[in-house]
Amino acid sequence: MSQIRAAITGVQGYVPDYVLTNDELATIVDTNDEWITSRTGIKERHILKGEGKGTSVMVVEALKGLLKKTNTNPDDVELVICATVTGDSIFPDTANVSAYRAGIKNAFGFDVSAACSGFLYALTVGAKFIEAGQHKKVIVVGADKMSSIIDYTDRTTCVIFGDGGGAVMLEPTTDGDGFIDYRHYGDGSGEEFLYLVAGGSRKPSTVDTLMAREHFVRQNGRPVFKAAVKGMSEVVTEVMQRNNLTAETVDWLVPHQANIRIIDTVSKMVNFPREKVMVTIHKYGNTTAGTLPLCLWDYESQLKKGDNLILTAFGGGFTWGALYLRWAYDGSTVGQ
Repeated sequence: MSQIRAAITGVQGYVPDYVLTNDELATIVDTNDEWITSRTGIKERHILKGEGKGTSVMVVEALKGLLKKTNTNPDDVELVICATVTGDSIFPDTANVSAYRAGIKNAFGFDVSAACSGFLYALTVGAKFIEAGQHKKVIVVGADKMSSIIDYTDRTTCVIFGDGGGAVMLEPTTDGDGFIDYRHYGDGSGEEFLYLVAGGSRKPSTVDTLMAREHFVRQNGRPVFKAAVKGMSEVVTEVMQRNNLTAETVDWLVPHQANIRIIDTVSKMVNFPREKVMVTIHKYGNTTAGTLPLCLWDYESQLKKGDNLILTAFGGGFTWGALYLRWAYDGSTVGQ
């Protein structure tokens, strides 16, 4: 009997309509387009505007778009996993709420929190349900409304992050395509370099925490940069060696879109030519768990059945990993 693997059979992204450009940011905080572009590679980012609109708004749009695009009956979806650190609330989870609003009534769901590595981890979890033969249609979403936890007086963080996300459909295959290997790592000592001070059970929200602006992302950029470059380059190399891959036999490197300098450094350290590295940071910024599905969505038309892809991410905590998959369909034929 052929081995059952989980394959991505569809991808859909979503970003809000409002575009926050570098020039507009320069009217809010002491910065300019040249400073932002040279240090991050970002030209603009999308922001979810409107009272009462949380991450689920973007998740629902991605889910609806994916169902339509793949011609999937919502009743056939059995599981929805949502990777996010900006859920609508601590509970209920964003996956279940979003599934219900998208018309998916026969699935269970749950959230995964691993910062920028969340989508990568959620993909692995979803794939295991498929490989075990438990489910035939699993949707994995990565989305974050980072604008809800960003201090727009702090130019070290506010220029980096945007809102957005995407969803992929996972289904079983026995033709050799699909998810082949992964390696994930974590190092909790990294919590001091990228974190939120308050809002959790260790330091619940109070008037004092709000006044102290402790509900916004704080980052020590230099150690995060060094750890991200080291972590992603090493784990990509490990996965390639485990599967006898080379830069010539891998068609696409799909890195987390944190910073163009990180992307370029990692691609050089693993000897990947720039034209085989997916880059979307210039127009979306860092959408945390949303960057990888947005990359796949943007590049879908260039993907061919049988293409070898390596996805890699690094997030606060620290969390990081890489996943090797073989693409399961010709993206250029989608919608034709």
